Amino acid sequence: WHRWSNSNSNMKAPESVLKKQAAQAKIAAQALADSVTAKEARAATKELAMTNGAKYAAEYAAAEKEAIDNRRKAKAAGGFYVPAEPKVALVIRIRGIIGVHPKAKKVMQLFRLRQIHNATFVRLNEATIRMLRLIEPYVTYGIPTRATIEKLVYKRGFGKINKCRIPIAENTVIQDGLSAHGINCCSDLIHELVTVGPAFKQANNFLWPFKLSSPLGGFSKKTKLLHYLEGGEAGNRGEEINKLVKKML
Repeated sequence: WHRWSNSNSNMKAPESVLKKQAAQAKIAAQALADSVTAKEARAATKELAMTNGAKYAAEYAAAEKEAIDNRRKAKAAGGFYVPAEPKVALVIRIRGIIGVHPKAKKVMQLFRLRQIHNATFVRLNEATIRMLRLIEPYVTYGIPTRATIEKLVYKRGFGKINKCRIPIAENTVIQDGLSAHGINCCSDLIHELVTVGPAFKQANNFLWPFKLSSPLGGFSKKTKLLHYLEGGEAGNRGEEINKLVKKML
């Protein structure tokens, strides 16, 4: 019995076990290397995001100061300061699918407004303004402030990755979808939307249409179908769109 146990203890581990151990060690080493690389990449992205955020904040502050200075100069000279035409509008669908004219339905599909309380950004030009006039009874739209755009992206922002709706919980989601266009973080994305930059189309298409809630207090049944200027909800409401978005977030 003693001789048998000695010989048993000197036996080599089977080849399959050794192979499995080697494979597992290789996988563990690769996982460790990947985690270190990912950590470094995250740190670099965070630093880039903070740098870009500070740069854009300075840019916004300078633009606001310039607008105030121009207004003061115009007032001192006895004239008026006319700010630049807005470049982007926020469009919110406020009516369902019943009784929608086919042309209006097609325009709303182009604007990706397929459900009630969906919201998207639209670049303003002659063609899109005509399209907005066509769908005025079914939507409300206006000029969003930078604060409104930021809130929408941070609170209701979802990206489109491989046709899937992915929440923008971290900058890697934006990197995966838009790094080819020089957009790597939330600050970059918001700056592109606010300034209507060269990659606005790609940035806007990357964002899934915002799904907003019914507004706090609701719409009035009697006036919902009327134009905003007639005391209703539909159509162009200019800067007042920001108040509505605040209720619907």
